[in-house]
Amino acid sequence: MEYKEYTAKTVSEAITDACQDLGVTSDRLDYEVVEKESAGFLGIGSKPALIKARVKEEASATEAGIENNVNLNKDNSNKDKSSKEASNKISSNQEVSVKEGSKEAKSSSKSSFSAEHYEESAKTFLKDVFAAMKLEVTIVTKFDDAEKNLDIDLSGDDMGMLIGKRGATLDSLQYLVSLVVNKDSEDYIRVKVDTENYRERRKETLENLAKNIAYKVKRTKRSVSLEPMNPYERRIIHSALQNDKFVTTHSEGEDPYRRVIISLKK
Repeated sequence: MEYKEYTAKTVSEAITDACQDLGVTSDRLDYEVVEKESAGFLGIGSKPALIKARVKEEASATEAGIENNVNLNKDNSNKDKSSKEASNKISSNQEVSVKEGSKEAKSSSKSSFSAEHYEESAKTFLKDVFAAMKLEVTIVTKFDDAEKNLDIDLSGDDMGMLIGKRGATLDSLQYLVSLVVNKDSEDYIRVKVDTENYRERRKETLENLAKNIAYKVKRTKRSVSLEPMNPYERRIIHSALQNDKFVTTHSEGEDPYRRVIISLKK
């Protein structure tokens, strides 16, 4: 099988997209990093990651032909979680480990830090950002040591500015904070930045959208292409319809214009 190219904001997200597109789990994916991502400030000047991937030769032809998201979610639901994941820099003495469906590079020189370290690193970075933006924002952090998750809740008077169009600014902040807290860390910390319960409200909106579009597809018997979405939002659409008996979903295009197509099952 020939290599296919996948572009995403981070190497991890490109790997996730490749797994979904090829219908395999990450342990059956053969990939090469062509170009790693580079971060701008709040998404400005950023450069996406590019990988080449294919199904490992030992994987069966049936697995290689499975639809990208639906069956992957069924077989690997506990590994397909939301987040804007950031890749650590890879050095010659690093080894790649698989953690919840994505591969994160770790260096033998890295250390394991306390919850207080991760929370203070995030707060210090965000305070500097908000000071530059002349915004007064209250930052509340909560670290789950067992799951290695860092939840950050922001509150203030101008939260709409921090959310941005379809959460783009919030996603950029989340990505940058993830880079900061994972620097020199032995453990990969999953970061979620939220404000005014935006993440949950957006999830409900997308789930309702998926169901409404699915009804339209069943009624008209014509496929519908949704607006471009990031990998996390595309997964919400796929998950919302994975058990529907009449429609199926798949993604088309290259990020940041990659979108979900909803169509009738054949």
